[in-house]
Amino acid sequence: MTNAKTGRVRVTQIRSPIGRRGDQRATLVGLGLNKMNRTRELEDTPSVRGMINKVIHLVRVDDVS
Repeated sequence: MTNAKTGRVRVTQIRSPIGRRGDQRATLVGLGLNKMNRTRELEDTPSVRGMINKVIHLVRVDDVS
């Protein structure tokens, strides 16, 4: 799920936060995702991994090539 050479992950929002808990919406904003199909490249750190795991049902995670 991660690229060992760069230590970065690509996160894309694939589902809407409508009807989700407020903390999940805030987590998406913290990841830089607030609209559908928006993509961000983020450093692969434990804090980012925790945020991704909290909203894994709303995002797609890919390797950075």
